[in-house]
Amino acid sequence: MKKKIVKTSAFSVAAAVIVSGCTGTEAVPRNATQTGVATGTVAGAVIGYNASGRHKGRNAVLGAAAGALAGGAIGNAVDNRDPEPVNDGGWE
Repeated sequence: MKKKIVKTSAFSVAAAVIVSGCTGTEAVPRNATQTGVATGTVAGAVIGYNASGRHKGRNAVLGAAAGALAGGAIGNAVDNRDPEPVNDGGWE
């Protein structure tokens, strides 16, 4: 049973990291959303696994999903608050 929990948690974290990297490999200064999703997934999985209850694997998966949503929302808010500088074609 414990191996199944570890495999499920590892798969959830790996899937979140892979999915959060789907926006491309270019250097983008606005990446707080991606960072929030990855960080929220890992934190949520750890908190869910350590929560009391018998279903630690399920709790880890649910915690990872909730953490990804919360981290993504917070990261998106940070990205929207700090807009990218606009290149106006002036002197560089």
